[in-house]
Amino acid sequence: MKNLFETPHFLKSFLVVVILFAAFRANGQQSKPADSGYAPVNGVKVYYEVYGQGKPLVLLHGAFMTIDLNWGQLIPELSKTRKVIAIELQGHGHTPFSDRKLSHAVLASDVEGVMDYLKVDSADVAGYSFGGSVAYQFAIQSPRRVRKLVIISAAYKSEGWLPEVNNGFKTMKPELFANTPMKTAYDAVAPDKTKWTNFLEQMIAYAVVPFNLGDSNVSKISAPVLIISGDNDGLDKIELAKTYQLLGGGRMC
Repeated sequence: MKNLFETPHFLKSFLVVVILFAAFRANGQQSKPADSGYAPVNGVKVYYEVYGQGKPLVLLHGAFMTIDLNWGQLIPELSKTRKVIAIELQGHGHTPFSDRKLSHAVLASDVEGVMDYLKVDSADVAGYSFGGSVAYQFAIQSPRRVRKLVIISAAYKSEGWLPEVNNGFKTMKPELFANTPMKTAYDAVAPDKTKWTNFLEQMIAYAVVPFNLGDSNVSKISAPVLIISGDNDGLDKIELAKTYQLLGGGRMC
């Protein structure tokens, strides 16, 4: 069976970046959450884990990933000084698959719902890739809940990705994820492993729909923003520079 490591070069490169944190995780420390469970929000049950004490930091994972796969090595360090709240978005990891239509607004509302459930008024928010896009939306629709924002390899609109990546989304199929770290991580914690293909089909269908959270909305984000991007993470660096400027970067104070 064909897997993602046999895909065309441009798509292969992008998907390998998607599992970057998985490679880091292989040699990482393991940490047990001080608290974990499900928050009932917006008609679904969203899984969360809490580590450490201090100012809250919400972590939002990348597409097809779990808390452990994405953040497993970083959480032990972050939780030394922070209260880390890691969330698994709809259909990911422990959070059950749902037929509920995906949207950035709904997923961001889920994040807010988890914070409400845990009685966290505001937090720093860090999102990777898919989770970074959700983090952008969260900062737009719930600005008072975000203190600082960390965006890792993520765009707030489809044009933020290179054309090769957007074209690659259109060729993605569930079988490409066979024998990958994402499948292994999913099988380890998913409440219903038979939903794997349904979950992939839902996410892939979502990925091919163009989205744009709005230049004007991004320019109104008042929280300090740290943007992190790798050389080959699929982002269009010209568009990334524009994002930097929208957020107030490149200006003389």
